[in-house]
Amino acid sequence: MAERKPRKDAARNRMAVLAAADALFAGHESPEDITMADVAAAAGVGKGTLFRAFGDRTGLLRALYETRLEPVREAVASGPPPLGPGTEPRRRVPALLDAVLCFKLDNRRLALALEEDGSGSPYRAEHYARWHGLLREALERVPGLTDGDFTAHALLAAVRADLVEHLAGREGVPREELRARLAEFVDRVLDGGPGAAGP
Repeated sequence: MAERKPRKDAARNRMAVLAAADALFAGHESPEDITMADVAAAAGVGKGTLFRAFGDRTGLLRALYETRLEPVREAVASGPPPLGPGTEPRRRVPALLDAVLCFKLDNRRLALALEEDGSGSPYRAEHYARWHGLLREALERVPGLTDGDFTAHALLAAVRADLVEHLAGREGVPREELRARLAEFVDRVLDGGPGAAGP
């Protein structure tokens, strides 16, 4: 019985930290200004608790990102078309990219903070590898496309957090216009492989 209390406390603290971090990142224009001390104070826990639970700022960002991403991941893993695994690849690829774009539009500051958080490269992040793998696998089943690996990288470049922030934030491109532009771009890439029926 004595062992259960720390576990409950740890789970409660984790939820409090994620909720506090969520609110802080949603309310600040500059994610880089938010420190671990800010999050600990907002969550009502000590900095030691924060570091034990998440390791460092990047670990906290990753945990928050993964928590928010869970519904999308479930839809991709076992949901119905067009995101689910049973979808024909030519239809699934645009749906996957639209899901990434919408997620980053809904979580602009968090996505930007995670991709810019001193890891050297967003391409080394676990979430990037997951999306790249899903896209590559679908692209390799699209007739006429010969390099699913590179094409997956190229398509994911179109939904990088810094580009999404530039277009949606600085240039003020409306959400639906961004989605339409991305869908057009993906269609051109998928229709432009060897053996495509022309422009």
